[in-house]
Amino acid sequence: MKFANAEEKRIYMTQEPVEKLVCTLAVPTILSMMITSFYNMADTFFVGKLNTQSTAAVGVVFSLMAVIQAIGFLFGHGSGNYISRQLGAGNMEEAEKMSAVGFFTSFFAGVVILLVCMCLIEPLSYALGSTPTVQPYTVAYMRIILLGAPAMTASLVLNNQMRFQGSAFYAMIGIVSGAVVNIVLDPFFIFICGMGVAGAALATTISQYLSFILLIIMVKKGGNIQLRFRNFQPSLHFYKEIIRGGIPALFRQGLASVATIFLNHAAGVYGDAAIAGMSIVSRIMMFANSALIGFGQGFQPVCGFNYGAGKNDRVLKAYWFCVKSSFVVLSVMAVVVFLFAPQFVAIFQKEDADVIKVGTAALRYSVISFPLSAWIVMCNMMLQSIGKGLKASIVASARQGIFFLPLIAILPKLLGLTGVEACQAVSDVFALTISIPLGFSVIREMKAADAENHP
Repeated sequence: MKFANAEEKRIYMTQEPVEKLVCTLAVPTILSMMITSFYNMADTFFVGKLNTQSTAAVGVVFSLMAVIQAIGFLFGHGSGNYISRQLGAGNMEEAEKMSAVGFFTSFFAGVVILLVCMCLIEPLSYALGSTPTVQPYTVAYMRIILLGAPAMTASLVLNNQMRFQGSAFYAMIGIVSGAVVNIVLDPFFIFICGMGVAGAALATTISQYLSFILLIIMVKKGGNIQLRFRNFQPSLHFYKEIIRGGIPALFRQGLASVATIFLNHAAGVYGDAAIAGMSIVSRIMMFANSALIGFGQGFQPVCGFNYGAGKNDRVLKAYWFCVKSSFVVLSVMAVVVFLFAPQFVAIFQKEDADVIKVGTAALRYSVISFPLSAWIVMCNMMLQSIGKGLKASIVASARQGIFFLPLIAILPKLLGLTGVEACQAVSDVFALTISIPLGFSVIREMKAADAENHP
């Protein structure tokens, strides 16, 4: 739907039936997330045709990419959440300033990451979990990936700011175009040009800059607030809001990176095949989770706009719709993946039987707890969108931080490789137990506020 201005969009976001609104906004975000995840999987798929060490290297560097993405999500979610609430309340000038602060700061942060990591690339490769046999491939892949850091962080900010303004379709165009280019360039650079794992990195970096350029073009469409350097007015107030709204995303994504590093080290005890197998499972689960996250991202602008407008009943109605719908879909997906786990793993690595064995076991453990994410993820997104930063951060940290990190240290000692494979599933169960009371505490607050405002 096209809007002439931000006010017209605000009316639409606060009056359209929430089920229809969430689904309309979720379709492009689901497609965007799944295609983005798919092109991340493309590196693993094509590199898997080379050797086990190259596959493992992509998995190792993925944890660094997750850190870079976490910085982008910090500024993207932090500024985007604030923008949606301000637009819901009709504060246009404040939203424009936040847009500029979030975007330009994230770009500068990407440049700093590029320079620092390039200087430390050799020790960094081992810190991320490389073994001596995997390390040369890791450095070759990482060196080129780092060149795309500024585009990666800034693109995530633009994507999230547009999404929180209800312009998910335009955000999708920029992200999906880059993903398609990456998938096309992967085999060209890897095989035709003979660049190997470095070719996969080059394809990814080029696609990141293409997405960056397209998103700058797309932000000028659909009634979005315009990105202007004169609005770049950094202040403690804006950075506090970015931290409050973005820390949960930073924790979620950043701890995923830390968890991957610890997972690589734990799996490395059992050889390169174990690292490669867990890397494949991480990519498959990331793809499956992308649909859930995309659906939740369709909910977030609805949540932010309506909470900012004081319409808590619409926030809660949209929330329960998302939880129930996603639980059903995730349950079906879990059954399918569990039954065909060996076939899914073999898509990425057919030659190494040990990789398939590890990957199959880990994938089956992971999908057993998959439906629990319906509550965990939606609860996290609701808390984040309404500005409950502390509670959102706790929920975001639970799956791959508060519970995963201690478990990845304990379970392998008790269960060996099985402990590595089952760690995420056990962590998910514990995460649910902490997210339920936190979610209901805020639900009760919103119901009480509604009762007070509408006796």
